[in-house]
Amino acid sequence: MNALNISAERLEHLRHLEAHLCERIRGQDHVIPRVVAALHRGELGLTTPTRPRGSFLFLGPTGVGKTELSIAFTDYLLGRDKLFRFDMSEYQTQESLAVLIGGRVGEVGQLGMARAKSATGTLLFDEIEKAHPRVLDLFLQILDAARVTMASGETLDLSSFYVVFTSNIAASEILTLQHSSFTTMERHVLAKAQRTLRPELYARIAEKLVFSRLSYDVQMEIARFHVERELAFLRNKGFHLVASQQLVAFIMQRGFHPRLGARPLRDAIEKHLRGAVADALLTNVDSRHLEFVIAANTLTVRPHEATR
Repeated sequence: MNALNISAERLEHLRHLEAHLCERIRGQDHVIPRVVAALHRGELGLTTPTRPRGSFLFLGPTGVGKTELSIAFTDYLLGRDKLFRFDMSEYQTQESLAVLIGGRVGEVGQLGMARAKSATGTLLFDEIEKAHPRVLDLFLQILDAARVTMASGETLDLSSFYVVFTSNIAASEILTLQHSSFTTMERHVLAKAQRTLRPELYARIAEKLVFSRLSYDVQMEIARFHVERELAFLRNKGFHLVASQQLVAFIMQRGFHPRLGARPLRDAIEKHLRGAVADALLTNVDSRHLEFVIAANTLTVRPHEATR
């Protein structure tokens, strides 16, 4: 890709990348500018052509936005179907290498199938520390030359892909060092990651980023954001819902978790909001203009007063 051939429309789209990610990902404002800078270089063709467009190691506890950030930037830059996710807990044996690159002639493996679906995208390898050493050798090839030789003998060119590794290495330390400065905590986590991962692999990853734990206030912001997204989802299903000020507090009571981050919040929102709508339909509430009501510690919906 030649930076001089980027259209004015595409440049404007890139200028709004950081704002878009800050809207989607809360509590990680120290991470996003560094990710955006690397993505800008990748999108403008200002990277080494024989390597991936960008490589990242996202470190931090579960539920803090590591995977969500990967999804968000891929959706924005490349499209919703351009993220290919691999759970490294499924690749802990030597035999699992064949799942990625094929076991014999004629098999393309999971990487081959991803490359066949798209010439560009993001390869997301979750929990890299669980991968078998032979799989780690494969990552060295990808980071060094953006090429992988498959069991079939075919060479895959991955130079148009971003590569993201996530890891929970030192996640417990992030939670226990919450009263230390972020610089101290970051240094501790990066040092442990460097000791845990193979040095030659760690050195080849361009951006190593430590995500913070999510405070109560940040999780409150996330709850508001996801409630609004859920209401938009339900509107697309034909339901016009009115939410009270107490709805987010109700969700926080059931979804806030200091160690598990935002994942329980999203689960609580889907369970309670969609559950209330489902219950209303099953009890013959025929109005599509509804309001949420909290009574007896339970969330229900009823026809909105303005439409009754």
